Amino acid sequence: MAEKIKCLIIGSGPAGYTAAIYASRAGLQPIMYQGGQPGGQLTTTTEVDNFPGYPKGVDGPTMMQDLENQAKRFGTDVRFGLATKVDFSSQPKKVWIDDQIELEADAVIIATGASAKWLGLEGETTFNGLGVSACAVCDGFFYRNQVVAVVGAGDTAAEEASYLANLCTEVHLIVRRNEMRASLIMQERVKNNPKIHIHWNSETEEILGDANGVTGIRIKNRENGAMEEIALTGFFVAIGHQPNTSIFKDQLDMDAQEYLITEKGSSRTNIPGVFACGDVQDSIYRQAVTAAGSGCMAALDAERWLAANHLH
Repeated sequence: MAEKIKCLIIGSGPAGYTAAIYASRAGLQPIMYQGGQPGGQLTTTTEVDNFPGYPKGVDGPTMMQDLENQAKRFGTDVRFGLATKVDFSSQPKKVWIDDQIELEADAVIIATGASAKWLGLEGETTFNGLGVSACAVCDGFFYRNQVVAVVGAGDTAAEEASYLANLCTEVHLIVRRNEMRASLIMQERVKNNPKIHIHWNSETEEILGDANGVTGIRIKNRENGAMEEIALTGFFVAIGHQPNTSIFKDQLDMDAQEYLITEKGSSRTNIPGVFACGDVQDSIYRQAVTAAGSGCMAALDAERWLAANHLH
């Protein structure tokens, strides 16, 4: 027998937990399944300095626990489990957890987030949060007046290199080919910045470090095989993000990068009663505070939709 749910939240993190806080306060009796990484990307971040309300900063796992406790305080039923299949073709919506538990939900809020793409180097895991990052806007402040590197060739990499150049003494941009994919205006901005040194036809072979964190990188020139070591303290991977949307294919509208498409100014997807918030539908800002704001929108949209359809 499928469990009947008024409001189901798939995924946690700032978007999911904020949606849960608003939904529970609105009497929607939300049930949240946290997903494969409870708390989302911020659980791998050692320091969060730019989220309002934490004047001294906070580490990511603590912040996510605070948000979870707040959601539980208002009655959210927070559960472990990963949504593995959905069927949004009828009302109520059907969702399966861990390929076993079947749910029927009047409204569904999707907050499954996005995962940063990595190079696959051992040092990315070893030094994650100790000099390795996938978000310059999140972590760049901690590298003021230091030397850092950015890996990537697209607009994101160019933007992050430019952002870091305002904070750091030197930025090494590691580009795999002899050209960039970034827009021409972003390429010119990078090439004309005296603080940014571009390493063409280069790949990162190894991230160097010690118990205190990253101390440098070893790169290889793909044309002549020459190796070079660069002393630095920050290594930013900017090769893109992958939204966690695979189970929604053929059911929800997505853009070319597989981010869920929501109506402008709302969290509504193309399926009535299904809402999306946070990084799963945001390829631009990808910040904890914007995710939280969209989580609030999703809960309010869900509440209004349930009321309009006499389900609340």
